[in-house]
Amino acid sequence: MNSKKYSIWFLTVSLVIIVLLAGAYQLSYYAAVDRQKEEIESELKKNPVQTTEGSAEKNAGYYLMQREGFVIVCLQDKKTVYEYTSIEVTELPVTLQNEIKNGKYVESLQELYGFLENYSS
Repeated sequence: MNSKKYSIWFLTVSLVIIVLLAGAYQLSYYAAVDRQKEEIESELKKNPVQTTEGSAEKNAGYYLMQREGFVIVCLQDKKTVYEYTSIEVTELPVTLQNEIKNGKYVESLQELYGFLENYSS
């Protein structure tokens, strides 16, 4: 009978300790988050956002080209290879083959990977 009481007591004390530790962790976590927010806000007050005149250029995109019968991805200069693929030009639709021979422009990385995913084997 005594061992049963000790087991219940031990279980109860263990649960209380676990709850206290979890609560202490939550308090320290939220305190750290609040401290970090305050630091960011004070930095923003010290260094306010400045606007400048000028123009910003968006990513120039990519070009699908062909080399040795395979599709390659080039950067905006059409010379720097961004990625080699295993996609054979001859296995693409004829209209797409002609576009790639002339350098098919792809505006975004998402569009590029969509193309590569569709035509990869």
